[in-house]
Amino acid sequence: MTYFEVPTRTREQFVNITGHVQQAVQKLGIVDGAVTVFVPHTTCGVTVNENADPHVVSDMLQQLDRMVPLRQPFYEHAEGNSAAHLKASLMGCSLHLIVTCGHLELGVWQGIYLCEFDGPRMRRVCVA
Repeated sequence: MTYFEVPTRTREQFVNITGHVQQAVQKLGIVDGAVTVFVPHTTCGVTVNENADPHVVSDMLQQLDRMVPLRQPFYEHAEGNSAAHLKASLMGCSLHLIVTCGHLELGVWQGIYLCEFDGPRMRRVCVA
């Protein structure tokens, strides 16, 4: 297993970590097989989505905010970041990805994103 850290700059953002994960695959010496990407945090997640048009990321953040608003009168969590916990659960904390000939088997338009919902913070990403 190896890991890398990702600094986030704002409360909510998607950070393209595809290159970091590919470097981790090479560092681990995985040629053919699978890799798991895991974030050990409860207020951020990981996902695979389009990496060509930045509007996809902004649309996703906008729709997540509509589905899970930052403030709601019924949130009971004392820290005030219940929305971040809910959004992280929707995204998930891990990905299982295929590796072929030492490269991530992603579609032409796909990228791997760390999904920050309670930043700015330093986030850890584990790859195994």
